[in-house]
Amino acid sequence: MENKPSFGETDLPCPQPRQFPMFLWLLLLLILAPGRDQSDKLILQAPRSVFEGDEVFLRCQAREDAKEIHFYRNEYQIQPNFTLKSVSRNDDKYHCSALMRGFWGWKKENSKHLTIQVQELFPPPMLIARPSSPTEGSPVTLKCETWLPPQRSDIQLRFCFFRKDEALGSGWNSSPELELPTVWSEDAESYWCQAEAVTPRIRKRSLRSQLYVQRIPVSDVNLEIQPPEGQLTEGENLLLICSVAKGTGTVTFSWHREGTVRSLGRKTQRSLSAELQILTVKKSDAGRYYCAADNIHGPVLSKLVRVTLSIPVSRPVLTLTSPRTKAMVGDVVELHCESQSGSPPILYRFYHENVTLGSSSVPSGRAAFKFSLTAEHSGNYSCEAENSLGVQRSDRVILSVTVPVSHPVVTFGPAGAQAVVGDVLELRCEAQRGSPPILYWFYYKNVTLGSKEAPFGGGASFNLTLMAEHSGNFSCGADNGLGVQHSEMVILSIIGPPSNKTTLITEGVTSGLLSILGLAATAALVHHFRTQRSSDHLSSMFLCCFSERPSTTGTPSCSPREFQEPSRTPNTNPQEPPDPVQLQPVYDNVNPRDSDLVYSEIWSTQHTKENSANSPRKHQEDKEPTVIYSDVKRAYPDDSAGQASIGDSDLEDAAENYENVPSILSALDH
Repeated sequence: MENKPSFGETDLPCPQPRQFPMFLWLLLLLILAPGRDQSDKLILQAPRSVFEGDEVFLRCQAREDAKEIHFYRNEYQIQPNFTLKSVSRNDDKYHCSALMRGFWGWKKENSKHLTIQVQELFPPPMLIARPSSPTEGSPVTLKCETWLPPQRSDIQLRFCFFRKDEALGSGWNSSPELELPTVWSEDAESYWCQAEAVTPRIRKRSLRSQLYVQRIPVSDVNLEIQPPEGQLTEGENLLLICSVAKGTGTVTFSWHREGTVRSLGRKTQRSLSAELQILTVKKSDAGRYYCAADNIHGPVLSKLVRVTLSIPVSRPVLTLTSPRTKAMVGDVVELHCESQSGSPPILYRFYHENVTLGSSSVPSGRAAFKFSLTAEHSGNYSCEAENSLGVQRSDRVILSVTVPVSHPVVTFGPAGAQAVVGDVLELRCEAQRGSPPILYWFYYKNVTLGSKEAPFGGGASFNLTLMAEHSGNFSCGADNGLGVQHSEMVILSIIGPPSNKTTLITEGVTSGLLSILGLAATAALVHHFRTQRSSDHLSSMFLCCFSERPSTTGTPSCSPREFQEPSRTPNTNPQEPPDPVQLQPVYDNVNPRDSDLVYSEIWSTQHTKENSANSPRKHQEDKEPTVIYSDVKRAYPDDSAGQASIGDSDLEDAAENYENVPSILSALDH
């Protein structure tokens, strides 16, 4: 049997190794290089279709040895979790990557890019207004319209409405509708809404929608007045009501009085009527009124309405007119009463110290009342004005009637008409009538002693310390600027103080000497008296002064007051001529130093009536009085009556039986 050699044992030459072609090496490198299609090595798995807001789970399928797996969205690495909380419809591209072991070691492998199809959960809402063109003042309903797919019908949506950028209503609400109760022209703006899914939170907004609001012009404007018919009393309130029958939107109301340019008032509001109140109307508010209404289409006027006012009388003013500055008795005075406002007719009444003088009714203007003044018309005056709405009384006006002074009366104080030397004699002069102030003058034998003023009327007094030479006539005058009036003369007899015997003897001797010197004068006087025996006054004078003897007190029992001067009425009118000169006898008894002697002084004063008003302090001047003293030589101490009786038949003999004694007082008088 033949043995054949085994392989490797033969002596055949060793074959040369075969060389690998270069292009095959290159091809191998390309296959093993990164970037080649490795779809079978790394695959991104995700649902192809989801709804926006859904959660999406991503899975990167790789070999077991793959590590460091990452996920990418639009080439940006995302969180290393595999869940997308909420996807959106933005065509994002996803892929994953991992490190995988290769021929040459670990290398990074990427999956193919994947686009997830995200479906819309609900379309963007659309705002719908019903009605689309509302009328001012009417309601409008806004609806935010959108819908959900059947697969997601369980998702809850909520809505919010906006005007411009301001939210309307209470904000987010589950209702897709919002009702606006009224819309006005200023509400014509752009509106839009938003719809939002609560879970998942997807929010979408609508486009802006313009709302157009129609306006109706005003019409049938009417003015109403309260109180009705426009009858008011001054001081009440007037209410003007302006209304329109039709008109929408904001209406501007204005009120006017005929004849005035400016309006009385203006109001702008969303209503069909407006009011204007005029407080405390006055006379100038009377007239015709109208109103106007305007809502941009132009003003519309109402008809004219008349307003009349009944005006109460105002407080009247009383004025007094007199022919001179100081009203005097006899002047005619006119009272005027006038109320500045008041509905006619007006009744005026005039009062003096609340006693009615008269009345007058006038349709307008003032009323007058005339009367002649008397002394009683001094006092307070007033007037009343009355119409149908009430009575008003004026302020008081004081009228002082200037009354000329009456003839004053002069009186003596407590000492009476007979006083003792050294007494303080009060001379009282008083005029019963006359307006104050009154100035009084006091006279002794027509010589001014002094003056006193009575500022408030009444009388005045003058005090005089008596001396022996003050026996005689006293008088006074009164003047208040309207003329001087003089009183009648009053005779004062003064009783001298007791003297010692030496004085009596001295006076007796002196009296005897003076008697001789006055004998001739006495004879002449007796002759004159005889020629005037028919004069009762002169006879009475002699009977009184020569038939009486002094009483035990030394006061003559024949009072000189029994032979007062005749009344003298001064001539207050300077234009009247003075009265003719009158002779007025004056008698005065001298206090005897001896109870057996009685001295009688007799003089006759020649008076002239001058204008005493022009010369109030110069009383009637004496013109050289004739003074005769007679000394009673015999006394009758045993006569119980203390008097020597001499009859009319013995008057001549009596005069012859007494001798004349000069008197020292005659020198004092002169």
